[in-house]
Amino acid sequence: MDAGVIVVGSGQGGFQVAASLRDEGYEGPVTLIGDEPGLPYQRPPLSKSFLAGKAQAQQIELRPASFYAERKISVLAAQRVTGIHRSARRVELASGATLPYEHLVLATGARARVPAVPGAQLAGVLALRSRADAQALLDQLRQARRLVVVGAGFIGLEVSVVAREIGLEVRVIEFAERVLKRSVSAPAADYLANALAARGVQFNLATGVTAFTGSEGRVRGVETTRGESFPADLVVVGVGVDPDVGLASAADLAVHDGIIVDRQLLTSDPSISAIGDCARYPAAFCKALVRIESVQNAVDQARCVAARIAGKAEPYAKVPWFWSDQGDNRLQIAGVAEGADSTVLRGDVAAGKFSVFRFRGERLMAVESINSAGDHMAARKLLAAATPITPDQAADTGVKLAALLAP
Repeated sequence: MDAGVIVVGSGQGGFQVAASLRDEGYEGPVTLIGDEPGLPYQRPPLSKSFLAGKAQAQQIELRPASFYAERKISVLAAQRVTGIHRSARRVELASGATLPYEHLVLATGARARVPAVPGAQLAGVLALRSRADAQALLDQLRQARRLVVVGAGFIGLEVSVVAREIGLEVRVIEFAERVLKRSVSAPAADYLANALAARGVQFNLATGVTAFTGSEGRVRGVETTRGESFPADLVVVGVGVDPDVGLASAADLAVHDGIIVDRQLLTSDPSISAIGDCARYPAAFCKALVRIESVQNAVDQARCVAARIAGKAEPYAKVPWFWSDQGDNRLQIAGVAEGADSTVLRGDVAAGKFSVFRFRGERLMAVESINSAGDHMAARKLLAAATPITPDQAADTGVKLAALLAP
């Protein structure tokens, strides 16, 4: 096999690297290696339409098999890369085979955290990260009556909506004092929590889990730090993820809560790039290195790396954005609120159509929009252009956000 580009990880980012290399005119071999069976697929539907049974496995595939054949992209599914031999520029597979590379892209993503409490390995205690996870959860949801969700992050809340639509009793246990504590402002989080409570979701906040209890190897209940015990036929754990840096660390690449990359998304080895959930990079909008877990970030970083490999190098400078659908509500976020010290509301919270502008001093850092697509699109443009906007302007719905942009 001739050396070309090898991409480790067949998620959205890994797929996009391979596709964009061909779009950019790269003619060398392109190999996409993933440890899951089947073709690359979309992950956002896993906690929404796929879990609700509204989208089948084939419908969430990113492209059909013919796409890869036509573009001469070799997909190695259900294959695990076990090592990187940097001096020889080869990767080793679990089978013992080795493959040469001209350039290596690590798109290894992240792994779901598992609580270190008794009973975490009981049947019926599930995480949701892969299509196999989602299928297992879907199969068991239909047989369950009571679901306990551990963690009030995006995955936990999205799963809660689907479970309530099916008719399950749903309880969410969250260690923090409010939902989405690490992700969004209090006004946005409170609105979404109230909307779920109106759907029948029960919340236990400022509460930790001490054990999962069961019988005959299957979970039957959840015990908490407050001494409570809640019955459960099924438990979904959504307490965050850890970047998958095992390969990079073993290969002595720079790692710290992610694979460290520069503005070109290159690791400490100039023959290796890293993108997506596993990469920590220097963002123009933030003083510290950041690691962003979003489809947009993975896709845009993939395009940036593909362009560089094809001879069109530019530093990565995209504004991050993200979305979460929770029943009738759509949350959209632009920017990163790290370091924000004030918030400004724009719109009508009571009507369920508003945005939260988050500032650090006078500088706009991020905007969280609920059912306000226009605000979201304007915010992305304002942040990308570093357009000055004052808190008073942000709060005044009479000020047209688009009008603030330079012609």
